[in-house]
Amino acid sequence: MFKQFSPNMLKTYELCPRKFHFRYVKNINMPTNDDVFEFGKNIHALASYFLRGENIEKMEKALTAREAEVWGYLKSLKYFGYGVVNTEYNLAVRVGTHFFGGRLDALVKDGDMYYILDYKTGSAPKNSKYDFQTMIYILAVQEFFKTENVTFVYLDLKNRDEVKITLTPELKEEYRQRLIEVAKKIEAGELPAKKEGCTCDYSLICY
Repeated sequence: MFKQFSPNMLKTYELCPRKFHFRYVKNINMPTNDDVFEFGKNIHALASYFLRGENIEKMEKALTAREAEVWGYLKSLKYFGYGVVNTEYNLAVRVGTHFFGGRLDALVKDGDMYYILDYKTGSAPKNSKYDFQTMIYILAVQEFFKTENVTFVYLDLKNRDEVKITLTPELKEEYRQRLIEVAKKIEAGELPAKKEGCTCDYSLICY
């Protein structure tokens, strides 16, 4: 049914298979919060240009006070002094009979260790170790670069914090199994009954 699963697709399915059905099977999109989206997009763009070595002086002068504060914190982090492999990087991996992929904010390297950077203008995921983004991106980098030295770093810009998950042989196998299982459930196409009191964006058309 699907050529490739993204982290957002799997997160949506885990939250509610019916919501997944409307969004990714029926292709019904709902409006997003433009202010939140624009803020995050500006920070991501600055980080990408900066890591690529481009001149961002004009962009920095156009920042709002809030954006400038967050950007100042982000570019001061040690990871921005590491070797840059790529930014806004599309990468996918085959696990079982399915492909999983997405866009990495940045991939940097220090010695033999690859660091996947993910900027969060909100908070980092509550269970970052088993977030689908973590699982997919770590496996994708591990496979593409043929290395076991991979660390995922969530840069929580809201709380000035970071969460790191480093690949181990045990995690690698566990991640593979989790992805295989959720892909099988999605392709089975079973929809549970609508949740009582549901107020999500699709509640009015969910029956």
